[in-house]
Amino acid sequence: MFHRKKILVIATGGTIACKQSENGLMPAITSDELLDFVPEVKQICDVETVQLFNIDSTNVGPDVWLKIVECIEKAYDYYDGFVVCHGTDTLAYTASALSYLIQNNRRPVVVTGAQKPINLPVTDARTNLRDSILFAADDRSHGVNIVFGGKVISGTRAKKEYSKSYNAFTTINFPEIAMIQDSRIVYFINDKERISGHLRFYHSLNANIFLLKLIPGIDGAFLEMLLEKYDGVIIESFGVGGLPDYGDHSFYEAIQKGLQAGKIIVMATQVTHEGSDMSVYQVGRRMKTEFNLIEAYDMTLEATVTKTMWALAQSSDYDSFRDLFYRTINHDMLFQNEKYASEICID
Repeated sequence: MFHRKKILVIATGGTIACKQSENGLMPAITSDELLDFVPEVKQICDVETVQLFNIDSTNVGPDVWLKIVECIEKAYDYYDGFVVCHGTDTLAYTASALSYLIQNNRRPVVVTGAQKPINLPVTDARTNLRDSILFAADDRSHGVNIVFGGKVISGTRAKKEYSKSYNAFTTINFPEIAMIQDSRIVYFINDKERISGHLRFYHSLNANIFLLKLIPGIDGAFLEMLLEKYDGVIIESFGVGGLPDYGDHSFYEAIQKGLQAGKIIVMATQVTHEGSDMSVYQVGRRMKTEFNLIEAYDMTLEATVTKTMWALAQSSDYDSFRDLFYRTINHDMLFQNEKYASEICID
């Protein structure tokens, strides 16, 4: 018997829902009004909407992510898929966060938005919303993905690389899941049958973390100060990864004190593509070997930040955090050290 899919569109604001005001664009279009701009989706599935927020995505943070998860969890048994309409500026962070907060998910959670408001004559919003609903209603779709500009990108692999162009998002260090063209979905990765484990919703994040971007000449004392205040610090290093030593050993001492105090330190790279590998150069290998530092490897910055928040909320114990961080979730990490290579969990 044919089952007509039922999709819930969750509106949170963003450019897709903006109207012009005397102070510039601001979210004002409601969830029902968004749907009015794509009447053709009624031929695809049954769609209902909920207005969860109507805010600029600059104002989105962990509290908003948890509210989105709460909404999906309460509605999960009543809908076949979910579309979250969101501003583009923090959209990749939100998609990553949802990937960690909703695991082993056999139903699709699609995050989308637009570079121009949906009520303009020329806009990408209508296509993105229509494609998102189409993908959410497809039998093969699952987990958390971004649908934008005809691309389907894993929720942990996206980065906004263009501030104005319609092809705003790129998949980083991983293939696109699918492409959508003329209402046709072409899958490149279809692994729904590999999902194992029970659906699990998580309800907490530890946002007391800091991202430190290294610049030439930076003083390691600054890292020491941050580790006194924050539970975890992600260090965006240069190239494949390393920590500078300008003759004062300040970074070495800061790392040593921080780990002794039970703080979490994650090494990442400022380079977008190909990831980190601290074992390559002496400036990285020494620190990696001596302190057994955690590396983000080929993860995106957005995934590294949100995964650190998620894992820290589960455990602040270094070894437990390490185990959680090195567990592959929604394709977020491919390059791992040998010890963790078998710990792969497809979401």
